[in-house]
Amino acid sequence: MTSKALIPVIFIILLILSCATTGPGGKTSLILIPSSQEVAIGNGMAKQVEQTEKVLQDTVWQDYVNSVGQKIVAVCDRRNITYHFTVINSDQINAFATPGGHIFIYIGLLRRMDNEAELAAVLGHEISHVVARHGIKRLQAALGVAAAYRLAFGGDNSSDIINSAVGAGMNLIFSGYSRSNEREADKDGIYYMTKAGYNPQAAVTMFEKLAQLGGKGNSNIFEKLSADHPETEERIKNAKSEIKQTQPLPPHLILGTKYYQKMKKRLLLLKTKGNHPKK
Repeated sequence: MTSKALIPVIFIILLILSCATTGPGGKTSLILIPSSQEVAIGNGMAKQVEQTEKVLQDTVWQDYVNSVGQKIVAVCDRRNITYHFTVINSDQINAFATPGGHIFIYIGLLRRMDNEAELAAVLGHEISHVVARHGIKRLQAALGVAAAYRLAFGGDNSSDIINSAVGAGMNLIFSGYSRSNEREADKDGIYYMTKAGYNPQAAVTMFEKLAQLGGKGNSNIFEKLSADHPETEERIKNAKSEIKQTQPLPPHLILGTKYYQKMKKRLLLLKTKGNHPKK
């Protein structure tokens, strides 16, 4: 078979490979880069983050954030990958996700929260970015079809392409998502946190806290991912509208205030006792 004759066959294979779930309600998108390669890229990005940022050395907090995150993962529409949750010991008001399921949250943001449901709102937002494959879609566009094809089908230089993708991915994380990506992550995050048993009103209170910060958080990623990020007041309005549309809400949704306040006190101890309070 000639190379020209192979083109239609390759195109059909790509279409089959690229039909991927990207959200609730049967949402799908054309994704050329397979999950295995996306995870490899995300692992490389996570290593870079952990080399440049200080991971919180407290297993109690790490396990707690992971437990909340895994509750949301259990009801999300993408469970064919392993999700990793890591707390960063920095006062930045920040949270972000890499392609492939690595989610980072900073203690500066955790200290602003008042209950577990607000934590679920932030984690739900970041998980939604992974489910929607926002990061890998942007990488596809940045790398080009040829590189995406080589990632999909392998080859002698696929590891070099992955290394290039890791570098490109790091730059894209800190340049931010589009308005449409952020709106989708907000909407799906509210859906997932509610499905996981959390009161979605916590998403509203979380956005209200960010609004109160005003211009103080210019470097944080969760609040202001880019110049195109939806204004916080718009996010509050959209969140209220989304919650209203899901009425009546399921019974027995939790905020989880009491235990979260206990964990916040532990954060204070971590700061005053050098990161190693007793369990």
